[in-house]
Amino acid sequence: MLAVLGLIFGIIVGVLIDPTVPTWLQPFLPVAVVAGLDALLGAGRAWLEGTFRDRVFVMSFFWNVVVACLLVFLGTQLGVGSAMTTAVVVVLGIRIFSNTASIRRLIFKA
Repeated sequence: MLAVLGLIFGIIVGVLIDPTVPTWLQPFLPVAVVAGLDALLGAGRAWLEGTFRDRVFVMSFFWNVVVACLLVFLGTQLGVGSAMTTAVVVVLGIRIFSNTASIRRLIFKA
């Protein structure tokens, strides 16, 4: 319940404050969001399977975000920033669709 209240509070504060993202951080934000979404759906799948561990989720969340952002940074340094961003989003997108398919099968038994 505390997590839901924190989420609602964060959304309200974000809407009221209307934060701006610095220009140097803008290439990393979409990839970080997709990486976090991947970890969140993986945690949902693990919870439905009965194998959820909070420490694994926290480490997975932060590790996914850090590695995805490091790959985008590396791509930017090599001069292929948009290609590396696309590659990271495609890989994480495949994982997201895989997790959502598993969640669907677990919920609907199909």
